[in-house]
Amino acid sequence: MKKEERFEVVYSQGMAKGMEIWVDKETGVNYLFSHSGYAGGLTPLLDRDGKPVISPIVKE
Repeated sequence: MKKEERFEVVYSQGMAKGMEIWVDKETGVNYLFSHSGYAGGLTPLLDRDGKPVISPIVKE
């Protein structure tokens, strides 16, 4: 049986230098992943009030 992936990439732009938005399928929290070459960083995606962006969780 295949283990379920916890994160899902819902947006992607760029190749060697780019950004992606990942969603945690257990909590719904959105994360911004930015990368350039071999370097990268991950941070929670925040709304204008400084609160984390949370997507609805869809159970399959």
